[in-house]
Amino acid sequence: MGLKNGDPPMRRTIVLTGTLLFTAGMALAQSPQEQVDKTQLAMKSNLTSAIALSDIVRDKKPYDQATVDKALAELDDVAKRFPSLFPESIKGLKPTTGEFSASPKIWTERADFEAHSAAFVKAVAQAKSNIKDVNSLKAEFPEINKQCMSCHEKFRVKG
Repeated sequence: MGLKNGDPPMRRTIVLTGTLLFTAGMALAQSPQEQVDKTQLAMKSNLTSAIALSDIVRDKKPYDQATVDKALAELDDVAKRFPSLFPESIKGLKPTTGEFSASPKIWTERADFEAHSAAFVKAVAQAKSNIKDVNSLKAEFPEINKQCMSCHEKFRVKG
């Protein structure tokens, strides 16, 4: 003897489940400004990682595979999330800290932005598989830096 479709206990369970899911979704939602600040943190993480690699390339710090692996993993994580870090809802908003913000071109030239993002993902993936010592880091880092800068030149604005 099972419950029939539409029985009051089943209806209450469905309504309660729907209410809980809706409430949980609202709690997880973030404001557009929170997304901008989250994006800014991701970009600062990339800067920290790039500086760690650059310091080794310029012989300011000794080569350390753990440092290189950590920096590349962090770059890879952020690079793969680039398109999702810039949803339409944050267009025109500026971060609460920092001197740079997203150019409107991210949204008006979305295909090009996503192509730049894909090129960065590819450069980081190649570096991850090729870097085994200081010489290979020195060979790979210029491409990572080139991809960072080409995106910044087009899709980042000061102020």
